[in-house]
Amino acid sequence: MTLLAAISQRTSRVRLGTACLVSAIRNPLVLGMEWATLDHLSGGRTIFGPCMGSAEVGVRREYKALGLPFKDRATLFEEGLEVLRTLWTEGTVDFHGTYFDYDEVSFHSGTEMAPLGPLQQPPPMWIVSNPRLIDESHDERMVRIMKRACRRIIEYGDGWMTCCRAEHPEELTEQIGYLEEAASELGRDFSDYEVAYQVTMNIGDSAEAARGAFDGYISQYYPELSQAMDLSNWGPVGEPEQIVAWLREFADRGVTHFICRFGDLDQFKQVERFANEVLPAFQTETAR
Repeated sequence: MTLLAAISQRTSRVRLGTACLVSAIRNPLVLGMEWATLDHLSGGRTIFGPCMGSAEVGVRREYKALGLPFKDRATLFEEGLEVLRTLWTEGTVDFHGTYFDYDEVSFHSGTEMAPLGPLQQPPPMWIVSNPRLIDESHDERMVRIMKRACRRIIEYGDGWMTCCRAEHPEELTEQIGYLEEAASELGRDFSDYEVAYQVTMNIGDSAEAARGAFDGYISQYYPELSQAMDLSNWGPVGEPEQIVAWLREFADRGVTHFICRFGDLDQFKQVERFANEVLPAFQTETAR
């Protein structure tokens, strides 16, 4: 968040967000104030992307170091989201849960000139859910996990952010179905929600060259996680036409925003190729 604050002073239009921030290991009162400050500094350009953290060893270590219950991280995560959203919309919160207990806690103590809320009320919250990031099962247990995640997204958020299942567009369709179901149950309009996909890609002169550069980058960026899952699910690699086809497939299935990242040690070259060889394919199309 310190880095985002610095970037907010060197930019004027770009939206600033996290993909993703493990909010479950942070105190929601402190986090709420930090993000509200960032939202003001940026002129209301933030998008909050929270998650509970995956089941990888590194995340488990973080929970253990902080004395937090990894096995009950979903409850911890949901309670924090409720506290954050209430603070950002109402300026004060009464909450009595399993892990947080607040009685009329407010952003305004009375010594400030005005309440200290975010500029956006609330900042958009795109809640992360990647149920098959490591566990690729399709059993009843996984369906229960997905349905709980979808209800959480609809109840507390403004959108769903996901990633890392690039070879399974059918799963995107499946979870959007559960989101629509949750929206109906909660009396919400799903068309008001965004669907964001964080995609890591590599644009090359051939599929083989792009794959080699991609694998080298990811294995260094995520040395542990890259050993636990199929790297092909991180995103498309290959010639520009292959990248365009992948983006069209996922857009047609309901993605409204792509958060694009480049799996290559030469980031500047990838950005240039994306701008010159991929984006033009969409510039003449009707905006979605």
